[in-house]
Amino acid sequence: MKRAFKQVDVFTSTPYRGNPLAVVLDGAGLSGEEMQHFTNWTHLSEATFVLPATSAEADYRVRIFCPGRELPFAGHPTLGTCHAWLEAGGQPKGERVVQECGVGLVQIRRDGARLAFAAPPLIKSGPLPESDVALIARGLGIARDDIVRHAWCDNGPNWRGVMLRSAEQVLQLKPNAEILAGLDVGVVGPRGKVGVIGAHDADDDTAFEVRAFFPGNNGMTEDPVTGSLNAALAQWLMGAGLAPERYVAAQGTALQRAGRVYIERDGERIWVGGDVVTCVDGSVQL
Repeated sequence: MKRAFKQVDVFTSTPYRGNPLAVVLDGAGLSGEEMQHFTNWTHLSEATFVLPATSAEADYRVRIFCPGRELPFAGHPTLGTCHAWLEAGGQPKGERVVQECGVGLVQIRRDGARLAFAAPPLIKSGPLPESDVALIARGLGIARDDIVRHAWCDNGPNWRGVMLRSAEQVLQLKPNAEILAGLDVGVVGPRGKVGVIGAHDADDDTAFEVRAFFPGNNGMTEDPVTGSLNAALAQWLMGAGLAPERYVAAQGTALQRAGRVYIERDGERIWVGGDVVTCVDGSVQL
């Protein structure tokens, strides 16, 4: 049957410069296997399927898939799905949109045309094992001393965060997929993922440069713009006094993208925001 469908670009106001997402606006009746098969077919980093909420507090439920598996939470699918749902006529029950997903209920606020989600709590935090840090340094092709800070940044996806000396060094990285694949060893759950961050100069319009690497179907994959990673990085950096309570991160530069992630602390809550644009609007046969 034909189902309403949108392909959106997230963390950008310019089409084709952010991170694309496939959104099936009516996922009712589809099995998990069918959702996974469609996701794999799109060749995108994620696809989402909107379903009726099971929680009285939620406006809708979403299942999030990447190639090979389902995810409990992901950032750019959260903003992209919300944008598509609102554009298709969705009406939230309250001031904020409440999304139901694998990690529970996620609040999304509207700042004009921009959307922002409330960062979910970290599942795991604290310093990485030194063996992981040494492996990451070798896999990134840098000296161990070039990693000046490191931490678990796990909010569903199993991110390991490392901070380098500068944004320029982050942009020059050429990761070795074979070495970084070793992070899979001894890790329970999803395969190891590495998020790298470095500070821009004070006069730049962005505070940090971010890159995200993870094992894909064809070796190491780099994500254009990653909401979940930026959320976890913000929680780590603000908690450690390494970032201001409001900043903009750039991601995707090395992939000729122009992703911008807007981070803001409001009390105890950290909001992760970005623009979203619709690139394809129609239907799919599913």
